[in-house]
Amino acid sequence: MLIDSHKPKVQFAPPWGARPVPAPRRVNPNASISCVVCAYNEADRIRNILEAVDGHPALCEVIVVNDGSTDATEALLAAYPSIRVISYSPNRGKTYALSRGIAAAKGDYLMLLDADLAGVTAADVQALADPVMTGWADASISLRSNSLALYRLIGLDFVSGERVLPAPLIREAVATMEQLPRWGGEAFINNLVIREQLSIAVVDWPKVFNIRKYAKQGLWRGMLSEFTMIGDAFRVLSPIGVVRQNLALLRLVKRRRRAEAFELATSD
Repeated sequence: MLIDSHKPKVQFAPPWGARPVPAPRRVNPNASISCVVCAYNEADRIRNILEAVDGHPALCEVIVVNDGSTDATEALLAAYPSIRVISYSPNRGKTYALSRGIAAAKGDYLMLLDADLAGVTAADVQALADPVMTGWADASISLRSNSLALYRLIGLDFVSGERVLPAPLIREAVATMEQLPRWGGEAFINNLVIREQLSIAVVDWPKVFNIRKYAKQGLWRGMLSEFTMIGDAFRVLSPIGVVRQNLALLRLVKRRRRAEAFELATSD
């Protein structure tokens, strides 16, 4: 079931190519998607994503991993009884939190979402699910409005925290993820996608943005967190490895002739 409102576009080609075409209709309604959200001290922001995913028809379950929060995050989550919460302390970092949520998920696919998204709606969640649930692509990844200019130029945000992926791909690697740096998860998952040569649909989220760390933690502490994230990524991949990974991912981005995509989207 597609949800109205401002329906995001599915980017079937990079921005410099043909205009995006509508997502095709759902043809694989029986496959299930587990949604995993990781949160650390997000009480002031997490309600946006909870409202978008709670009770969403495309999702079989929603799991929020409370990664050692010391604010009111856990109390806020109690207001959503249908959402499964995994809590522990102390804080272990996003990659470990992802591994806990993935290990607990039961769906055929995993939808990974950040907790600090603003402007996100149920329609955005549906748009991220559609390319995979229709069988058009093996995986999907978001392109937010505040993704770095370079990522928007090439049409792919390789560190986006919003993705849909086959669950077996990541479940087999949970033990390895638990040992990774705190912020090395996205780069590691990218390597799994490249290894399996999964086709990727890039979903444009023109009204969605994430809250930068300096806005949450203050300028200096936020900048330190940003540099820590970059350092963790380079512990998983060297700088030249980052370039090679991006090139490999771009080769997997799915492109479809507009006429063919339009026929698929509008056929009975």
